[in-house]
Formats: sequence, C-alpha cells, structure tokens
Amino acid sequence: MKKLILAILVIGVFGSISCQNINGQTKKQSAARPKSKPPSEWKKILTPNQYNIMVESGTEQPFKNAYYDNHEKGVYVSAATGDVLFSSADKFDSGTGWPSFVKAVDAGKIEIVTDNSYGMTRDEVIERSTGLHLGHVFDDGPADRGGKRFCMNSGALKFIKK
Repeated sequence: MKKLILAILVIGVFGSISCQNINGQTKKQSAARPKSKPPSEWKKILTPNQYNIMVESGTEQPFKNAYYDNHEKGVYVSAATGDVLFSSADKFDSGTGWPSFVKAVDAGKIEIVTDNSYGMTRDEVIERSTGLHLGHVFDDGPADRGGKRFCMNSGALKFIKK
C-alpha cells in the first residue's frame, strides 16, 4: 500500500512539472493538460476531421489540407472557439505541406506542452483556453523572423479573409 501511495505522489509531482519556453510561455507535460469540455461535447461541436486533430491530437496529411498553400491575406482562427490565433502576415512557405507561421498573433492564446508520442519528444502547440491540439513548433523557421516554425493543422483552423 505504501508503494502505491508513493507511486501516485511521484506521478502527481512529475505530471505537473513545467518550465519556461518560447516567449516566456509555460511548457507543461501534455499528459497533465485538461480539456475545457469532455470529448463527447467536442464531438457535437467539431467536424470529424477537427475532432480527430484537436481532441485526439491527430495530424492531417501534408500537401492535402486546406491552408498549406493559402496565400490570401487574413487571419486564422481556432476551429473550436473562433479566437484569432495566427495571421497571414506571419505565414511562410516551409515546404513541409502544412501551414507554417513564425509566431502566434497573441502568445497568450496558445501554450506549448511536451509531446512524447510516437517515440519522440516534440513541442506541441495547444489552444490555451481549451487544451485542444493545434500542431507543433520547431526551431527551423526563418532565422530573420525569430527562427520558429509553428506547423499547424489546417483542420484546427478556419481562415477569415480580410
């Protein structure tokens, strides 16, 4: 019994470890992130593709998604909340097949958490208000624009043309 209690305490302590990351954002273990609604509620609100990407942390196919090759001016909002997350002014062609941005419009609208899925460690981008998956961020973006590449899933976004 003592070993079980100790194991629960250890998991609780390590599950809440955080450190500062990109632009002073808090980086947390993804297992500890709560979602603002239960999956059954999101299933009623989101399309099957949006649900797969945002709730189940899925990834769409490169070059076969709505916004990787979008060059119109406007903003990209969350498919779940409608909050403005990214701007076409910060979008660039990364050659990866996903829409890529150098930064979020408001760093307070997103959060970076550790993603240890698929046998690798990556920095996952989630919507702060919901805990829903948006994509990942990498350090291989344009050096003259901060060096970050926010690689987002089109299915997590909606584009609003200016």
